[in-house]
Amino acid sequence: RLRLHDGKLIKDRRYHLRTYPNCFVAKELTDWLIDHKEAPDRETGIRLMQKLMDHYIIHHVCDEHSDYKDAKLLYRFRKDDGTFPLSKDVKVFMRGQSLYEKLVSVEESILKVREENSVKYQRTFLGSEMIDWLIQEGEVENRQEAVELGRALLEHGIIQHVSNRHHFFDSDILYHFWINFRRRRRLTELLNENSSRALSESPDSPFCLRKLNPDPGNTSFLSVQTNKEIKVVSAVRRSSITSLSGNSNAYFSAPPTLVFPPVAECNPKSVLKRPVTNEELLSPGAPYVKKTLTIVGDAVGWGFVVRGGRPCHIQAVDPGGPAAAAGMKVCQFVFSVNGVYVLHLDYQTISSLIMTGPRTLVMEVMEAIE
Repeated sequence: RLRLHDGKLIKDRRYHLRTYPNCFVAKELTDWLIDHKEAPDRETGIRLMQKLMDHYIIHHVCDEHSDYKDAKLLYRFRKDDGTFPLSKDVKVFMRGQSLYEKLVSVEESILKVREENSVKYQRTFLGSEMIDWLIQEGEVENRQEAVELGRALLEHGIIQHVSNRHHFFDSDILYHFWINFRRRRRLTELLNENSSRALSESPDSPFCLRKLNPDPGNTSFLSVQTNKEIKVVSAVRRSSITSLSGNSNAYFSAPPTLVFPPVAECNPKSVLKRPVTNEELLSPGAPYVKKTLTIVGDAVGWGFVVRGGRPCHIQAVDPGGPAAAAGMKVCQFVFSVNGVYVLHLDYQTISSLIMTGPRTLVMEVMEAIE
């Protein structure tokens, strides 16, 4: 996606007197895949793009086609229009990628080649070392949060005990990143994602998430920012991740399985009963009261979803998250974020302000007087 932006294949395009932002022409993209050796032929290129459609990564700009047609039709990456369904699995994976990039880019990194039982392992760290680092870097508030985050990363196959015998603990047990996020990958790996042979040859492919004991009932709003990407964030969440309990040997008795994020609704209907303008909010005597909320993020987010624009509103609040505890409610309008006036901004920009700001979030919201 970023390469297509750099190559100007993704751009604003006009069709039938309407401008469609950040889109590409399917036929041009198929040509690009072949020219850049991402696909050996058009048939493979079409299959690759269909795979991206099946997993809600790209879509037709008007959602009139459920399949990818090698024609002069306009498609768009969902991350470019804020409709990418960030499930819990994807967000934990992205958090792991962000931490990995941060770890490998610093001097004196805790990630080292270490040996255990005469076997050398890459990208290793001690559990207590990782916890110290997470607290030092402000990634978590305390050691308990760090353990919860480490367990979530392990349950999703991102880190692993070097001999796959232990869960994540605050101890001198040796772990390593099971996924090498910097390995050069090609789109054609997508077509082998369900192959056990492909997994054995490529145990660290990010195109599939390996999760032990998945918890389909957990529907918490989670969000993690990737590094150096065009920042369009549709959900903002930091909430503790429940760890599994029980006998660790039983827990690790089966190898990780390949699972994909559940299908999520991509264009949720607004919770607002009617559109509200900035003029209406700010007019003298308007039936709105301004409130200041201080939200302290936990291991993976703050716990709410922002939608709309000029003004933006709170679309959803995780009842068990930090935002709900601070008094945030749906239908509130976002007035300022960390002292920055935002009534004139869209939700993508506001989300970026939140994600790039401090863990303690100070927001002013305007709430209707009942």
